[in-house]
Amino acid sequence: MAAIHRLERTQLIPISLEKAWDFFSRPHNLEQITPAYMRFHITSPPVAHMYAGEVITYVIHPLLGIPLRWMTEITHVQEGRYFVDEQKKGPYALWHHQHHFEQVPGGVKMTDIVHYQLPLGLLGTLAEKLFVARQLEDIFAFRRKAITQLFGSLQE
Repeated sequence: MAAIHRLERTQLIPISLEKAWDFFSRPHNLEQITPAYMRFHITSPPVAHMYAGEVITYVIHPLLGIPLRWMTEITHVQEGRYFVDEQKKGPYALWHHQHHFEQVPGGVKMTDIVHYQLPLGLLGTLAEKLFVARQLEDIFAFRRKAITQLFGSLQE
């Protein structure tokens, strides 16, 4: 059985909790904070408010321009505090992504916690070591820069 990996990133953003929640709880805003080479495109219609049970479909091109269809479900929502998306169909054997928001002096502390597991046993383990872990690091590094460009940064 392939290992379950954990990625955690925290960012301090000089905006209100309400503004942070409004931006990050709208899946269509993901396109702004995802690297262009991924050609990330949400195919499901936008909804007014995120809710548990919401299904989001999209297409990404993570490797060699090959399109992958991905479906996630918002499984937990506590308005203004956190939400969780879980892959239902896509490239991972397991994808569980927690998004946490906490009001701090001068802004918001945003924490992403991702647990993921690749399919294909030994081949998946090799892929994780060769490129998946690095690609996820790059995506979250890009996301950090994009969020800083959009909203600014607090000293961490």
